Amino acid sequence: MPKLKLGPLADEKPVKVTVELPAALHRDLIDYAEVLARETGQPVADPVRLIVPMLERFIATDRGFARARRAR
Repeated sequence: MPKLKLGPLADEKPVKVTVELPAALHRDLIDYAEVLARETGQPVADPVRLIVPMLERFIATDRGFARARRAR
Protein backbone atom coordinates (compact mmCIF):
# COMPACT_ATOMS: atom_id res chain seq x y z
CA MET A 1 0.00 0.00 0.00
CA PRO A 2 1.48 3.38 -0.95
CA LYS A 3 2.02 5.76 1.94
CA LEU A 4 0.69 9.25 1.31
CA LYS A 5 2.77 12.14 2.56
CA LEU A 6 -0.27 13.89 4.01
CA GLY A 7 -1.93 13.03 7.27
CA PRO A 8 -5.51 13.75 8.30
CA LEU A 9 -6.63 17.35 8.20
CA ALA A 10 -7.81 18.58 11.59
CA ASP A 11 -10.19 21.29 10.35
CA GLU A 12 -12.88 21.39 7.67
CA LYS A 13 -12.93 25.17 7.26
CA PRO A 14 -12.05 26.43 3.78
CA VAL A 15 -8.39 27.24 3.40
CA LYS A 16 -7.07 30.02 1.24
CA VAL A 17 -4.14 28.87 -0.87
CA THR A 18 -1.91 30.94 -3.10
CA VAL A 19 -0.55 29.09 -6.11
CA GLU A 20 1.78 30.28 -8.82
CA LEU A 21 0.79 28.80 -12.18
CA PRO A 22 2.95 28.53 -15.27
CA ALA A 23 1.77 30.95 -17.96
CA ALA A 24 0.85 28.09 -20.30
CA LEU A 25 -1.41 26.50 -17.68
CA HIS A 26 -3.09 29.84 -17.01
CA ARG A 27 -3.77 30.23 -20.74
CA ASP A 28 -5.24 26.71 -20.75
CA LEU A 29 -7.54 27.64 -17.85
CA ILE A 30 -8.70 30.75 -19.75
CA ASP A 31 -9.38 28.64 -22.85
CA TYR A 32 -11.19 26.03 -20.77
CA ALA A 33 -13.39 28.71 -19.16
CA GLU A 34 -14.29 30.03 -22.62
CA VAL A 35 -15.18 26.57 -23.94
CA LEU A 36 -17.20 25.83 -20.81
CA ALA A 37 -19.07 29.13 -21.21
CA ARG A 38 -19.96 28.26 -24.81
CA GLU A 39 -21.16 24.78 -23.85
CA THR A 40 -23.24 25.93 -20.87
CA GLY A 41 -24.47 29.23 -22.31
CA GLN A 42 -23.23 31.04 -19.22
CA PRO A 43 -20.82 33.98 -19.11
CA VAL A 44 -17.11 33.26 -19.02
CA ALA A 45 -16.14 32.33 -15.49
CA ASP A 46 -13.03 33.55 -13.76
CA PRO A 47 -10.54 30.81 -14.72
CA VAL A 48 -9.29 30.65 -11.13
CA ARG A 49 -12.74 29.41 -10.07
CA LEU A 50 -12.17 26.30 -12.19
CA ILE A 51 -9.26 25.06 -10.09
CA VAL A 52 -11.25 23.69 -7.13
CA PRO A 53 -13.80 21.71 -9.19
CA MET A 54 -10.99 20.42 -11.41
CA LEU A 55 -9.03 19.18 -8.40
CA GLU A 56 -12.16 17.64 -6.89
CA ARG A 57 -12.95 15.88 -10.16
CA PHE A 58 -9.36 14.69 -10.55
CA ILE A 59 -9.28 13.17 -7.07
CA ALA A 60 -12.77 11.68 -7.44
CA THR A 61 -11.83 9.92 -10.68
CA ASP A 62 -8.29 8.79 -9.82
CA ARG A 63 -8.71 5.01 -9.58
CA GLY A 64 -5.26 4.45 -8.12
CA PHE A 65 -5.98 6.90 -5.33
CA ALA A 66 -9.39 5.31 -4.70
CA ARG A 67 -7.79 1.86 -4.40
CA ALA A 68 -5.12 3.16 -2.04
CA ARG A 69 -7.74 4.94 0.04
CA ARG A 70 -9.88 1.81 0.34
CA ALA A 71 -6.86 -0.34 1.17
CA ARG A 72 -5.86 1.63 4.23
